[in-house]
Amino acid sequence: MAGRQGPALSRRSLIGAGLGAAGIAAAGSGQALAAGPAGARPAAAPARARAFLAAAMDAYPGHGRIRLTQSYTDQAGLFSTAFTYDNALAILAHLAARTADGLTRAEVLGDALLHAQSHDPVYDDGRLRQAYNVGPYTFYDGSRQPDGFVRPDGTANVGTQFGFTGTAVGDMAWAGIALSALARRTGARRFLTGAVRIGEWIERTGRTDEPLGGYKFGVDGADQKLPFTSTEHNTDLVCLFGRLARLTGDRVWLERRGRAEAFVRRMWEPSGGFFYTGTNDGVTVNKSPIPEDTQTWTHLAFGSRTGRHARSLDWAMTELAVLDHSGRTNSTVPAGQSYEGVTFSSASLLANEDLPIAEGQPKPDRYGVWFEGTAHLALALRDRGARGDAARARRLLASVERAQDLLGGDQTVGGKALPEGCGVVSASSPLDTGFGFGYYPYRHTGATAWYLMAAARFNPLGA
Repeated sequence: MAGRQGPALSRRSLIGAGLGAAGIAAAGSGQALAAGPAGARPAAAPARARAFLAAAMDAYPGHGRIRLTQSYTDQAGLFSTAFTYDNALAILAHLAARTADGLTRAEVLGDALLHAQSHDPVYDDGRLRQAYNVGPYTFYDGSRQPDGFVRPDGTANVGTQFGFTGTAVGDMAWAGIALSALARRTGARRFLTGAVRIGEWIERTGRTDEPLGGYKFGVDGADQKLPFTSTEHNTDLVCLFGRLARLTGDRVWLERRGRAEAFVRRMWEPSGGFFYTGTNDGVTVNKSPIPEDTQTWTHLAFGSRTGRHARSLDWAMTELAVLDHSGRTNSTVPAGQSYEGVTFSSASLLANEDLPIAEGQPKPDRYGVWFEGTAHLALALRDRGARGDAARARRLLASVERAQDLLGGDQTVGGKALPEGCGVVSASSPLDTGFGFGYYPYRHTGATAWYLMAAARFNPLGA
């Protein structure tokens, strides 16, 4: 998760729309899945998830063909914000569908990232910002944001209202992974050129010779380098730099891949069988909290089916397992429903349930399920294929699909109602990540995309 060690830069932190616990509960109250005309069978879960991605991408039809996908439903209070990370995942999920429509949508989103890269209002160095606006809205202070993704002067509409103006290495890496996947699928040179520009920006900005090595976090909105080095970011770079080496034939990317991989392996804790989150100073390993995605993404990037690092999946399944239902403290799950999966980090299980996650936000449920992480754990288990992994993955995916059916009812994108049972919410109940922000039961492009990739057995970090 790209914003982990710098909460102000978090690509996923929800600033909030003044919703208290009652508002969150309303947002999470599920309704029965609409069955359509009498006797008609509801669409399969992946088809409904793809329908959500399409609706979030097409929410502002009057603002041009060049567009990105809105990340969360309107109820999350982030208006038309489109996070770069979420859109990279959307590209990959569309490619995973292996349909003509999926490829078309992936190319449109890829071209939008290229537009943002070449039409930044300030920089021309290959960077992408944390997030963009993709449609008009009125901000909390009454100010009007009238534009779509492309402003009248042709520049990309950077998400300044929430301060989403920095650039994180993890976000950039995922965008590069998505563009490289498009280059491989289509053979179009422009996508590879964009991915290489991303890689070169990361090399110039992130490379560090600190004792623990690797590539650092990125820059804030004032273009000041951030001091953290993230295990997750460097895991993403193992994939991106490896892809660039193969696609360009330039061996310099192998050296860069090796640097990122060496950092990740230094974060391994052999006695516990997990990866730490990274370092705040380049010298000392940051040992708490321990997040879920550094366990699953490392497996997906390294392909460690039988090696010692494969144990990280067992750690995540055991140490971060949660079961959420209406009897839990601060749960917003409707009566009679329950959801299993994993939470965000070791700190999530220790959250203070008597205090709000953040100002204006509800109190956390320690056992809230993080569906994005639950989906990529299911994918990693399917990839590992050890004894019992297939059954565990099926159970996790069933929980995600039940959440799509029943949670996040009556939500909208761009003011337009979504069909029931379309799109996966971020979390079953409000959960505290332990990194300065929370997740809530709002339908989410990122969680939906990870579900689709897990359902299709599509490893976005694979070779």
